Amino acid sequence: MERIRAPAAASQKKRQREMQSPNPPCSYKIKFNKLVIFIMQRKMGKTRRTFLMELARRKGFRVESELSDSVTHIVAENNSYPEVLDWLRGQAVRDSSRFELLDISWFTACMEAGRPVESDVKYRLMEQDDFPTVKTCEPEAPSFAASKVSQYSCQRKTTLNNFNKKFTDAFEIMAENYEFKENEIFSLEFLRAASVLKCLPFPVVRMRDVQGLPCMGDQVRDIIEEIIEEGESSRAKDVLNDERYKSFKQFTSVFGVGVKTSEKWYRMGLRTLEEVKAEKTLKLSKMQRVGLLYYEDLVTCVSEAEANAVGLIVKKAVHTFLPDALVTLTGGFRRGKKIGHDIDFLITNPGPREDDDLLHKGLLLYCDIIESTFVKEQRPSRNVDAMDNFQKCFAILKLHQPPADNRSHSTSEEFDMAAVRDWKAIRVDLVISPFEQYAYALLGWTGSKQFGRDLRRYASHEKKMMLDNHALYDKRKRIFLKAGSEEEIFAHLGLDYVEPWERNA
Repeated sequence: MERIRAPAAASQKKRQREMQSPNPPCSYKIKFNKLVIFIMQRKMGKTRRTFLMELARRKGFRVESELSDSVTHIVAENNSYPEVLDWLRGQAVRDSSRFELLDISWFTACMEAGRPVESDVKYRLMEQDDFPTVKTCEPEAPSFAASKVSQYSCQRKTTLNNFNKKFTDAFEIMAENYEFKENEIFSLEFLRAASVLKCLPFPVVRMRDVQGLPCMGDQVRDIIEEIIEEGESSRAKDVLNDERYKSFKQFTSVFGVGVKTSEKWYRMGLRTLEEVKAEKTLKLSKMQRVGLLYYEDLVTCVSEAEANAVGLIVKKAVHTFLPDALVTLTGGFRRGKKIGHDIDFLITNPGPREDDDLLHKGLLLYCDIIESTFVKEQRPSRNVDAMDNFQKCFAILKLHQPPADNRSHSTSEEFDMAAVRDWKAIRVDLVISPFEQYAYALLGWTGSKQFGRDLRRYASHEKKMMLDNHALYDKRKRIFLKAGSEEEIFAHLGLDYVEPWERNA
């Protein structure tokens, strides 16, 4: 996503005064004067609302910070028509008919098109009885109440039985492409849609099957419809053939390389890892050099058997220093997956705090240690994607394994190399958690990432609480809620417990 240039030093104070006013003057040229947008903060949060307002202004839309007589379109997220009306009454608005009351999907469609789109029925917030009905001769949809599917994955059970992989694969390609472009809005739109389809107990075969489901925006529905009719998504196919996407896909597969570094390399004219390795002027970090050195191993999937073998090594090493420590395999393997790309372990000690120096004991050949920055009584982060403050180690471990006998399928040269190489480099993340925060750390590091996002959104929007990998804070009671297990955390939130293998959102 295009970055907003910081104001010059001379105009900093002026800019701050403008931003403190109820309706700061727009610093972008207004292209579309016929509509004035107001975005409701309710159930959205201040940070996301500010981001969306800035995005719309940058694209030429007029957006008001406060509800005023000039507003023509009100955009709401996760709010029903009655909820919006109640909010308007609280603002002393008697006649709501002068506004177009629209779902966030309309706003998303406008941002995608770069211009206002028609406020069709599918975007409007209306009473249920106002929706048009169409008679059809199609057979009845599966006996599944779409209206009961929550927008939050923490209120759904998602196992590894994905009946709609052809759709979710396309969504995840689109989401990854938008992530590479740093477009968080559209990336999350596709990730949430994929999460919803993964929980369905039947395959989608017609558009009626997704009617009433949450997170089915305009872009998402277009792709679903095309896959139903054509068997594949042309948009996803175009992304897979896009030069920039292919380069970023390669670059980010290297240990220690993210979107920022990929962007830098791409702007330098580099397109493949071979070109990166050949570029003598490139200054690589130690992590990136190690990532390239063991690249073939690290992009190979890790099996459940390998994860268990590494677990034995880690537990033996940890128990040498802390005999009573708990070492728990987390991440995808705890959620029941049979393969993964790395292995995560959560380590805690029930006794006195003797684990502060554990990661400095020299257990690994390569490791990047991040020291703990946690402050006692620190409230959970408002950012649902914020990294926690535990001491952690991102490492590469050498796992010795007997060489497979592949003589019948390999050349003599290949077999000789395999015989010499009796080990495999495997990515391992170690996280040290204080015992009193263990339940929260276990919940966060088990994932999935989308499940964690939704759990934090649910806590904030529905319960007025703040949740992260360290704690749960009740904003109304102004207290931290202690928990000795994941079950207690779900109980604090008023949610049914979801087993780890049902969190594959």
